[in-house]
Amino acid sequence: MQDTEFFVREDVRAFLQLLEQAGGAPIDEVSLEEARGAYMALHQMADAPARDLAVVRDLSCPGPAGDIPLRLYDKRADRAAGPIIMFFHGGGFVIGDLDTHHNLCTEIAAQMDLPVVAVDYRLAPEHPFPAAIEDCIAASRWVAESHDALDRRASGIIPIGDSAGGNAAIVVSQSLAQDPADCPVLLQVPIFPLASDSSGSASIEAFADGFVLTRTAIEFFEAAYKPDKSDPRAMPILGRHEDTPPTVLVTAGLDPIRDSGRDYGAALAKAGIDHVFLEMKGVTHSFTNLRRAVPGTQKDLETIFAAMRMLLERGVR
Repeated sequence: MQDTEFFVREDVRAFLQLLEQAGGAPIDEVSLEEARGAYMALHQMADAPARDLAVVRDLSCPGPAGDIPLRLYDKRADRAAGPIIMFFHGGGFVIGDLDTHHNLCTEIAAQMDLPVVAVDYRLAPEHPFPAAIEDCIAASRWVAESHDALDRRASGIIPIGDSAGGNAAIVVSQSLAQDPADCPVLLQVPIFPLASDSSGSASIEAFADGFVLTRTAIEFFEAAYKPDKSDPRAMPILGRHEDTPPTVLVTAGLDPIRDSGRDYGAALAKAGIDHVFLEMKGVTHSFTNLRRAVPGTQKDLETIFAAMRMLLERGVR
């Protein structure tokens, strides 16, 4: 980690020093299979253990290019109709799957006491933009309408995701607002999302290297995913904000794409959308999956849950 005048929490500093000592080739110098394996290994090493739940069940739903794998989590074996959380994993739309974020999904289901459905969307470069987004939208509509297959009836859905998954959470909300499903989007929770073009931002210059997510990785993901930056499905800052549901928006203070999330928060404020903006100071991108290696991030995650409960209890539309 390079010397910096920025505030870095002590548990974060220790983790960054550990990563620096471990070394490892940049993501653009290894095979795609190795990059995906390294992402899984990082989360297995750094994240807190999975919670025990009454229900952890793999299933699938129809998608635009075949079945989409899903995983249902619930701390209760049975429950009445209520909100269902849709979870979209991070990884630049290139790496990550149901297993990389399994422990986090069990934590969300346990703490929020709501069903969680994680989506294993198609990845680039095998399936470039907008394949991942099309899968996330299709899965969300299916969950909203498929109470028999889930054995749970959705009164509304809550899109949540980290990084690329935060982008997907916003785009799903925008898509369903334009063409509503049978149940509403009650709340959205984009966590350190890519919402606007981060290239040239102050944060990407400040945190280009040494803070978990690097500029090299961002460029690698973009080259593989091939987003159309004029399309709101790639850059949701370009979409319509007036119909946005209540939002818990989270950024990380040491994240190269931090300013993208700040841009989105400003757009929500301008549109008059009820939202809670949380910038976790002194932590990096991916902090939600570093809870064993960086113990203080467990409290950060619980702060997000508290904000979600507050907005759900208010029921602001």
